[in-house]
Amino acid sequence: MTPPSPSNHLDNLAAWSEITARQLAVEEEIELTDEHLEILYVARQFYAEYGFSPSMRPLIKSIAAQLDISKGRSIYLMQLFPPSPARIAAKIAGLPKPKNCL
Repeated sequence: MTPPSPSNHLDNLAAWSEITARQLAVEEEIELTDEHLEILYVARQFYAEYGFSPSMRPLIKSIAAQLDISKGRSIYLMQLFPPSPARIAAKIAGLPKPKNCL
């Protein structure tokens, strides 16, 4: 696993794997399920397409378009990636922190 940067986000995006994701999730006290993983893959696809990590609104829109409208809701993401879904999902997905996330 590539060591995390000071912000705890991976320095080498290509080093990411589901095993890495599970290790990063433990740091956030999250046990990854298939529901988590599908969100992570959407976030990684967004990054591959646009070159930056999605903040909450673009993440929700991408999830709704690619998965299901019921999964493209902030309450659903809060249940999976509390307390900051876009930031936590980006971290576990091995992506840089979204620009407007604290």
